[in-house]
Amino acid sequence: MNEIIRNTQSSVANTPLDPQDWSEFRALAHRMLDETIDGIANVRARPVWRPIPDDVRAAFRTDVPREASDLAEVYREFSEHVAPYATGNVHPGFMGWVHGGGTAVGMLAEMLAAGLNANLGGRDHMPIEVERQIVDWMRRLFLFPESASGIFVTGTSMANLMAVLVARTTALGTLARQHGIGNDGALLTAYTSQAAHGCISRAMDIAGLGTDALRKIAVDADHRIDVAALREQIAVDREVGFKPFLVAASAGTVDIGAIDDLRAIAALCREEGIWFHVDGAFGALAILSPELAPLLGGIELADSIALDFHKWGQVPYDAGFLLVRDGEQHRQAFAQPAAYLSREARGLAAGAVWPCDLGPDLSRGFRALKTWFTLKTFGTDRLGRAIARSCALAKYLEARVLAEPRLELLAPVNLNVVCFRYRSGDAVNREIVADVQESGIAAPSSTTLDGKFAIRAAIVNHRTEEADIDALVAAVLQFGGQRSGGVIEVDAPPLVAQ
Repeated sequence: MNEIIRNTQSSVANTPLDPQDWSEFRALAHRMLDETIDGIANVRARPVWRPIPDDVRAAFRTDVPREASDLAEVYREFSEHVAPYATGNVHPGFMGWVHGGGTAVGMLAEMLAAGLNANLGGRDHMPIEVERQIVDWMRRLFLFPESASGIFVTGTSMANLMAVLVARTTALGTLARQHGIGNDGALLTAYTSQAAHGCISRAMDIAGLGTDALRKIAVDADHRIDVAALREQIAVDREVGFKPFLVAASAGTVDIGAIDDLRAIAALCREEGIWFHVDGAFGALAILSPELAPLLGGIELADSIALDFHKWGQVPYDAGFLLVRDGEQHRQAFAQPAAYLSREARGLAAGAVWPCDLGPDLSRGFRALKTWFTLKTFGTDRLGRAIARSCALAKYLEARVLAEPRLELLAPVNLNVVCFRYRSGDAVNREIVADVQESGIAAPSSTTLDGKFAIRAAIVNHRTEEADIDALVAAVLQFGGQRSGGVIEVDAPPLVAQ
């Protein structure tokens, strides 16, 4: 046996992955950090976004790297082929999808978290306590009871799915986790608005309930769910034998940022004995702004809230979050006994409820640290002012659109999302969006409202200023003029060379 052990040891050389020269590594690491900080500090000097050249894309079609490469060479490839062609949401001209701009503080926290390499699935260590502290802060902000629970996830899509699973388990009982949803589960119905995010429908699919079990209720003129129609649909479903179990309200719809009447929905859910969930992907963090928080009236009555710190919270991706009013109901939906996860009275395996009891992941990164750094460094008051500022900028863009005869406003501006178009057909506006993106001046997105193609500007980045709004408007007018048959002279910044 000893001979076998010696032969095995001698046949595999010791190959630690630490640097052989720590001084050289440190110097390169400092250079990486400096250049990354420079990239954020000087973000306005580069395009918001630019298309990926064919040769750059082709460079990422190579074979598996069997042999080692010099770290400096790998970093060079990143600097030349990856960083210049990122999404662009760090840039203040990024106004397309609801992406936060991140902060240098959050970047440093992410680096520190990587250095700890902590697994937040469970066990007794301080990173878990950091996450628990943020859970407690969110509980306080949303006026949830002390028994509430919370957990970091990738994003609100996952948080919404988990809320559906908690509501499903509450409706069917924990035995459904062993035996499946059965006949009772086949009768469960859920409700959301036609303006809700598509991840609600996907959650119903993944939860095994089927997308047909999700009733999409009409919206009113303000794009909020029609509560009277919701009540009527619930009554119809009960009459024919279905079992309503969940309403997913929106706090900031994906298209225009509308907030449903949360108080009215809460009252209806309480009356009907239905789980009241709020998809607050970005809008829920309006709670940080005294100016905007009243718009969320009733969110404190929710059974669960999903939100993203990586949107209005400006935390680097990714940092989604689920808050559940009844922590025991939350635990019953996910906790699973296993010998290798047994809890002890002392030692590293000590502790009460572990995060793996509250979600599907056992291996979990330290997302809480960058969120903790962000909240501690800036404070909720300053973050709230940044959120209110983005809404004020949306109103500024709304005013610019209304004052310009060549532009048309397509929806009310509720929070920070403005949907408008150049007064021309859908084809022209579709080209305008691509032209503006490829110019590097700004990066709006698009949607369709009442059958019309809309240019959609979601103002989330804390770096965005009035000048960035003006640049977007000028670019839309310039390209709109070109696309509609005649070049219109406007005071636009020069197009960024590609």
